[in-house]
Amino acid sequence: MGIWQGRPRRKRTGGRLRPIRKKRRFEIARELQPATIGAGTVKKYRVRGANLKLRILTVQTINVFDPATHQMQRAKIVTVRENPANPNYVQRNIITKGAILETDIGLVKVRSRPGQDGVLNGVRLPATPAAPAA
Repeated sequence: MGIWQGRPRRKRTGGRLRPIRKKRRFEIARELQPATIGAGTVKKYRVRGANLKLRILTVQTINVFDPATHQMQRAKIVTVRENPANPNYVQRNIITKGAILETDIGLVKVRSRPGQDGVLNGVRLPATPAAPAA
């Protein structure tokens, strides 16, 4: 069964909404295919208007922008440290926009949408000083 992104059958107040038409094909959403750490595969899929989107299925590296030096460099991903989209994504190493990744050059925050852009870009986070022992 597909995921439908059309109008709900109920109002926010709980009242019934009478449908004005049947479901349409363009209201069907795609199944979730999360980006994970792996060999590096990208999938093309057709969207409305015969356009193409690229979906990252697995990825090993990330393009990192360093705000201190204003340089871009490629870094190897070690693991997912934090993901505000879903805490369970950290255990499964799923990458979404806003996820914080541990790389070989430090912590990086993902700024692209790997499910739609087909590329993984991020910004290097400043190193946090260790808390003094009290």
